[in-house]
Amino acid sequence: MYFEKPGRDNTDTTVELAYERAKALGIDEVVVASSKGYTAHKVLDVFKGFKIVVVTYHSGFKEPFQSVMPESVRTDLEESGATVISATHALSGVERSLFNKYSGGYPVLIIADTLRLFGQGTKVAVEIAIMATDGGTLSGEDIVSIGGTGKGADAALILKPANQSHLFDLRVREVVCKPSSF
Repeated sequence: MYFEKPGRDNTDTTVELAYERAKALGIDEVVVASSKGYTAHKVLDVFKGFKIVVVTYHSGFKEPFQSVMPESVRTDLEESGATVISATHALSGVERSLFNKYSGGYPVLIIADTLRLFGQGTKVAVEIAIMATDGGTLSGEDIVSIGGTGKGADAALILKPANQSHLFDLRVREVVCKPSSF
């Protein structure tokens, strides 16, 4: 499915479509990007019986030494059965600091920008799958990965996850949904 515009208004439909496709394929793991808990709670409401991994920004992403996800939200998600990981962005990390200081082109940032050709939510869905894999939370089987543009969710992928050290083993099997205009 293609959405006319990116953004939070697509969250409910994205989560429902992802759930239906995961059920049809026999997938039982879902990875979702969430910073304040809105999208993660939507996934928890729909994906009953699934292993749910919530990926959020690393500490210091917005302000030094501060988490973006409130601790109360993290605790609530974990008590509801989700695994929550905070991790450095797999497709920028320390390269972004080099770019900011020295300018120039860096391979990982080029990969991220290439994925953005399919939309920000698609890039996020790939990136969080890598981060969840690096965090040791996935089995290695195909997963559903849900990302978004800004707030909420607007992209869902079926993919074979891989660690960042084996990035090119990752396989995007299906695009469940994404915006067509972005």
